[in-house]
Amino acid sequence: MKKEINLNVLTLLCVVFIACMSGCSDSGKFRRLKVSDYRDKMKAGWLGQIAGVCWGGPTEFRWRDEIIPLDKMPVWTPDMINDAFGQDDLYTEMTFLRTLEEYGPDVSIRQAGIDFANSEYPLWCANAAGRNNLRAGIAPPDCSHPQFNKCPNDIDYQIEADYSGLIAPGMPQVAIALGEKFGRLMNYSDGMYAGQFIGGMYAEAFFEDDLLKIIDAGLECIPAGCQYAEMVSDVVAWYKENPNDWEATWKKCQAKYREDPEYQKCSNGGIDVKINGAYILIGMLYGNKDLDQTIIISTRCGQDSDCNPSNAAGVLFTTLGTTKLPARFIEKLDNEKVFSHTAYNFPALLDVCEKLAREYIVREGGRIETVDGEDVFVIPVKTPVPSPLVFSWEPEQIADSKFTEEEMSKIKHKSFRDIQEAVSKLFDGWRVSDCGNDMQPGYRESYRGKNGVLMTHPLDRQTPCKLINVTNISKNKKTALKMLVSNHDGGDWELVIRINGSVQKTVTVSKDTVGKDGWLAVNFDLTPFAGDNVFVELENKATDWQWEAGYWAEVAIV
Repeated sequence: MKKEINLNVLTLLCVVFIACMSGCSDSGKFRRLKVSDYRDKMKAGWLGQIAGVCWGGPTEFRWRDEIIPLDKMPVWTPDMINDAFGQDDLYTEMTFLRTLEEYGPDVSIRQAGIDFANSEYPLWCANAAGRNNLRAGIAPPDCSHPQFNKCPNDIDYQIEADYSGLIAPGMPQVAIALGEKFGRLMNYSDGMYAGQFIGGMYAEAFFEDDLLKIIDAGLECIPAGCQYAEMVSDVVAWYKENPNDWEATWKKCQAKYREDPEYQKCSNGGIDVKINGAYILIGMLYGNKDLDQTIIISTRCGQDSDCNPSNAAGVLFTTLGTTKLPARFIEKLDNEKVFSHTAYNFPALLDVCEKLAREYIVREGGRIETVDGEDVFVIPVKTPVPSPLVFSWEPEQIADSKFTEEEMSKIKHKSFRDIQEAVSKLFDGWRVSDCGNDMQPGYRESYRGKNGVLMTHPLDRQTPCKLINVTNISKNKKTALKMLVSNHDGGDWELVIRINGSVQKTVTVSKDTVGKDGWLAVNFDLTPFAGDNVFVELENKATDWQWEAGYWAEVAIV
């Protein structure tokens, strides 16, 4: 009898252990949230993101390492809300929502990578590097590894992680897992942890309005030993020491997280997650729950001054819910217009978030009850387990992960890791110099109806990208330089033709100069240079530093 009792006890303990390991509530406790309340807060979270990015948009990266003067801060008007539909800060994260909608919460990271590789919009920084690696066949998780990605701690996933908390009310472990699945497509270490921190704050904002507690909840989602966690702790401590002077805290952040070399390892300067994450927190804390001041302060901190207020306002707005928001942030929103590069208008965006929240609650061991005719989320309380601690300057071994031929066949746009490889493939005898990384330069299978197109981008505002050729011009034949070029929808650029270092012709490539098919034919007579070897340079030169990509369908000396 005693032996039987012991066996029963052992069996019970095993059952309890297995149940806990399979995802039951750590404490046996559950949080309850009416679906109507969830949707009200989730909607507010999106509105906060939209308001922050639209309000701060005109200031983005115009002030670096300096506080934006108050008189340079834009004034909010209700019509500004509709600037959201072309914002990459928003539509990029909707790519992840679409993947989850189509394949469900258990979608593989490899499928997530294929979908991201197939996105059509221009990208920069870690996003561009990660997608370029995916298109070149480097599968997750290696696509964001520092061996292949030189900007692993950029702000990209921090900007895009809001969705991960908005579909995971009270479920920080979901935000962590989504960071491992989608954040690892472009970021590594602090770059990924930053997004998990943001997602964790949103998850808590459905149940908590104390911003310090919300920040603590975000901290629980990332490794305590990472520099990003150190930054969060610093900003909170500096705020508590001096809660009335945000500029003093800004200066401390500048001294440590911009000027101290220890915190610049694997940093890409002003787009590092730590300094921009600090500006999110400064806005949240010193804004004192005032919606306008939260956005204004976060924006005035500078650097990526539209993304940071977007994160800050998104979390704050979530705590309030839409019903408590002023009309100026809602009344002019176009509910019919579709976000660029997505299938979602605003109501459809809310619907897909609710659909995914329902799936995750059940998947995490919760349930959906109906009380008095209204659905209620019953959400298990779990202690989040952060991702393992790694450092971008001391990374783990690569996984040697490559897409299979079958997987590569699903990727519409292939890329070359070396842009010179793309130039040589398309334009024999030409080489490239000073090509910047913005907008992911390289080979395009098609653009505006032309197959096999090269995209270039200036190195910086002053340094154009150059296509170079050294050729001998025959005395006996008429010789010409022929080009077919195009621009991005959002910008223009200057095509500068230099012969032996001297400018011969300058052409603006813009929506006003390209033809109905979106292309501009440019010809230049080389016959006057006959009998000599000539040094030909074709420059993709920046104008006002917006969407400066140059597209080349033809470059030939004929």
